[in-house]
Amino acid sequence: MRNPAEFADRLLAGDSPLKVWRDYRGLTLQTLAQRCGVTRQMLSMVEHAKAKPSADLLAKLAAALGCDMDDLHA
Repeated sequence: MRNPAEFADRLLAGDSPLKVWRDYRGLTLQTLAQRCGVTRQMLSMVEHAKAKPSADLLAKLAAALGCDMDDLHA
């Protein structure tokens, strides 16, 4: 996804901000997980609101995605 309008539409529709940002940056769960030092399963749980990331993980995710930590909150 490289279209800013689609990015905004997905956020407004209630999609997981983490997933929207990850898709926007063209990263797989596995790649992002490796960059942040966690498992793919953990990130999947965060994307599906089955787990809440720690502040440390949130900071790593924001850095890896090039966004603010606040951008990743649902």
